[in-house]
Amino acid sequence: MNQINHSLSLTESAKRPLNIFQNIGSIIGFSGLATLLISLLNIYAESQVPYLFYGAIGAISLGTIIYTIGSYGGKTEGIKNDYNWLSGLTSKGSFAWIAGIFITTFYVFLYWFPQHLGLGESGAANKGLVGFFDPLSVLLKGEGKFASQWFMYGTLYTLAILIFGIKFIVKYRHNRYQVIRTISVMVFQLGFAFIIPAFLERMSLPYNDFKNVWPLNYYFFDTWNINGMLNAGNIGLFMLIFGIAMVLIITPILTYFFGKRWYCSWVCGCGGLAETAGDSFRHLSDKSQSAWKIERWMIHLVLAISVLMTIAVIYNYRAQETGYLVTTEIFLIGIFSLALILSGFVIYNRNKWIKKQNKIAFQITGGILLSLIAFTAYSYFLKGSNDLFVIQTYKIQKFYGFYIGAAFSGVIGVGFYPLMGSRVWCRFGCPMAALLGLQQKFFSRFRITTNGSQCISCGNCSTYCEMGIDVRAYAEKGQDIVRASCVGCGICSAVCPRGVLKLENGPAIQDRATAKRAIFISEDKVGLLD
Repeated sequence: MNQINHSLSLTESAKRPLNIFQNIGSIIGFSGLATLLISLLNIYAESQVPYLFYGAIGAISLGTIIYTIGSYGGKTEGIKNDYNWLSGLTSKGSFAWIAGIFITTFYVFLYWFPQHLGLGESGAANKGLVGFFDPLSVLLKGEGKFASQWFMYGTLYTLAILIFGIKFIVKYRHNRYQVIRTISVMVFQLGFAFIIPAFLERMSLPYNDFKNVWPLNYYFFDTWNINGMLNAGNIGLFMLIFGIAMVLIITPILTYFFGKRWYCSWVCGCGGLAETAGDSFRHLSDKSQSAWKIERWMIHLVLAISVLMTIAVIYNYRAQETGYLVTTEIFLIGIFSLALILSGFVIYNRNKWIKKQNKIAFQITGGILLSLIAFTAYSYFLKGSNDLFVIQTYKIQKFYGFYIGAAFSGVIGVGFYPLMGSRVWCRFGCPMAALLGLQQKFFSRFRITTNGSQCISCGNCSTYCEMGIDVRAYAEKGQDIVRASCVGCGICSAVCPRGVLKLENGPAIQDRATAKRAIFISEDKVGLLD
């Protein structure tokens, strides 16, 4: 006798079992992962390591690709987010907690206990998991240059972006924008963050990830890094000039024309991992007003700490000892003057900031500038001091590196994917995202336009916004989305069944209602609204 289904739901109430391709892919992929994990026991013979290593990497890659084919290959083109709220991994179920604990534990060992992963201490040979990556390290960097925990991590990080990037491309293959930006992220991660730095080390040049920009690269202005670049000849000088130009010239120009998406969704490795490996968790981001308020306070406070720390680091880089930089007095006067000018600009535009619901950003920005004015004045009259007010600079760096650079960006930022969504670090802690967000909010041509008359309030856009933006609220009102937190990933537009949302680079007009009224006045320009 057939059981009667009394549910009125139009969707299935339980997740379908895995098909044959998904099962085969899972078996192959997990066999490769198991090979990596077993290496922690250090039971492999030295002669076996290269074959097992490349075999494990190949199995993980092949298994993921086969699983992807089973998941999306036989289906029609279009966004497939089936069963996200039914799976234990993607709905904060037991598997999500297990995955979160596993990833978090790995990061804790990576940052603070790498010897338990097999890193050789005091010149000793690597073993375990770190030693498992020695063949690849020697291949890329040269004879005798064995893996560190960071090379191991970089390899796994790059592998994750590549294989899940393929999965992402297959899933969103009908959307040209998603395919191109995913390929961009994969190329930048593989080339600029992995291969190029390895070859720089092979040539005994300073390690440099050319896409890692200050303030995300918070150690760029540290004495050891600047001296390393200056001592490396012309190529080192190029790295230094390029890094400064990225901060002062290239980044603002690109953000003006394209918004922060050029970096956060097309270049950045953190964003790349979130978009690819974290795609299955994007719907878990908190869309509440309270989360938005916490986000604005936290991310701008991290930016404030990063700016003050960097100013202190540069100040303590003694010009008279190196001969490369301007004198300390000129530097302080320059920072003091710049802070005064920016303070005047902020005060002059205070009503605009508050009107646009950016009171928090206004308060924090004002606090940063006032702190700069006070710090430079204090330091000018206490020449030779290594303190930022009463705190030694190295203590600020230690605090930032431990709590923000490691615990926040790594342990929480990635470990909490299955519980809080894929952009935890980008939303609440990344100083680069905060800086680009301020530029995007007030000076950029980028926006997401809406056609409210076509919106059916299905909520797909809000559900799959990884940055926690309630996109539907804007779409229902016909308002353009010009949010500092928006990374321009375009998923909201991709999942919209009515074509309500569109990513645009247009005139930097904040009040488009005024522009629309002006266009309607002239009948021969009505077509511009299309």
